[in-house]
Amino acid sequence: MKVATFTVRGTLAQSERWKRAADAEGFASAGAWLADAADAYLKVRARAGRPLPLAWRRFGHFPVRLESGTVTLKGRVSPPFGAFCGTAEGPSTYTGRKRHTLVYIPDGRIIATLRSYRQCQVLASELAPVLLRGELPDSAPIVERHVRESF
Repeated sequence: MKVATFTVRGTLAQSERWKRAADAEGFASAGAWLADAADAYLKVRARAGRPLPLAWRRFGHFPVRLESGTVTLKGRVSPPFGAFCGTAEGPSTYTGRKRHTLVYIPDGRIIATLRSYRQCQVLASELAPVLLRGELPDSAPIVERHVRESF
């Protein structure tokens, strides 16, 4: 099993509480208890239907199927999603009214074109849990709602 290491900062009072909780639940260390607590939190969040937060990188390159064909564009990336400033016709070249387009990177498919990058992030977070289960849903109802709310 591969292991990752994290450094967690807390106050002295937090440290004491974490150590007591770890001892009470039979964990060898506070770190092991914190890892279990974080996993439990994420499971509860997923069961409650709350969208998973995605970590977006400022810029990356990804394929996009535009009306004119498949091209590689530069935009913000949080696998398996990408977002660029533009529409299905192509990236924006003007500074006026902008649109942002969410793309499913594995096949370069455009999911939706919305008014803001933030709306693309929210839509991606809503679609992510289903994709993590290995299903590619019929996203039409979710996308329609986001498009309706963006205009």
